[in-house]
Amino acid sequence: MNLLTTYAGSLMEGFLPAGWDLAKIDACCSQPAASIADRQPWWHPRFEPISCRDVADFDVMMGHEIASTIRDARERGKPAAFILPVGPMGMYRWAVYFLKEWKVSCDHVHGFNMDEWSDKDGRTLPADDPGAFQNAMQSAFYGPLGELTVPTSQRWFATPDSLPHFAERIAALKAKGAELTVVFGIGRVCHIAFWEPHFAAEYASVEDWKAATHRLGARLHPLTIEQNAITSFKSRTTLVPAFANTIGPGLFLQADRIIGGAEGICGRGMQWQGASLWMTLRYGPDPWIPSTFMPTLPGRLFYVQELAGPLVPEMN
Repeated sequence: MNLLTTYAGSLMEGFLPAGWDLAKIDACCSQPAASIADRQPWWHPRFEPISCRDVADFDVMMGHEIASTIRDARERGKPAAFILPVGPMGMYRWAVYFLKEWKVSCDHVHGFNMDEWSDKDGRTLPADDPGAFQNAMQSAFYGPLGELTVPTSQRWFATPDSLPHFAERIAALKAKGAELTVVFGIGRVCHIAFWEPHFAAEYASVEDWKAATHRLGARLHPLTIEQNAITSFKSRTTLVPAFANTIGPGLFLQADRIIGGAEGICGRGMQWQGASLWMTLRYGPDPWIPSTFMPTLPGRLFYVQELAGPLVPEMN
């Protein structure tokens, strides 16, 4: 079935990002599940996808990767800069477990949250709001670390007064020998942080797009809003903000190492992230699909095996 013909005259016209080649996307998602980790020419030589049997294994393996990176920097006597997501989240419990088991202090870590809900002017929720990413990070990572935690003065959140200074702060840390690790998930429309695909239309060149460090009050794609309604807001679309503050490719493409995650399965054979994972790994770098640039960087992308598919209809 030809997707372009199927969508002609439907409400899907103008809904999906204008720069998406739907036939190419469908070809990416039609590959055999066993081939998902086959190396592609544009992948960094030190990029590798890591299969996880289930979400439980995913949380442990990704958490171990974060904790090991923190421990390695400490053993080398270097500061460590991390750009951190709120989604996925399960790996933080295990990162805390390993760091406490190894008795590794995190006073050398500088954490930069990659995004935060906002209004159209970039104003964010109070830090203690149940929906705020600041609150989520305190509850999942900074708080449970206890006496080993990252100093408060070294935690940065995507608020309107702080986000515009991320680039200079990260540059200063790199000048002191820090490596930048970007931890991320992949959005339904393949965003990294809340850097959405439709932003590509605003840039004259790929190089201009790559240079953008952040955005306040970014307009979110409807599929991003609905993804978060399902995964974080118990289906209540009306609670999901339509805007967010976010880092851009000018920051996440500076990564010395990436730790990525895809665990978007819902049980009973349902999932929301398989197509996004295949697009990330197979489409090739394209600003209209921001996550496609992540395999060009060194590091690992952990994924739950079920997401590999096969991505075919199931009417059970």
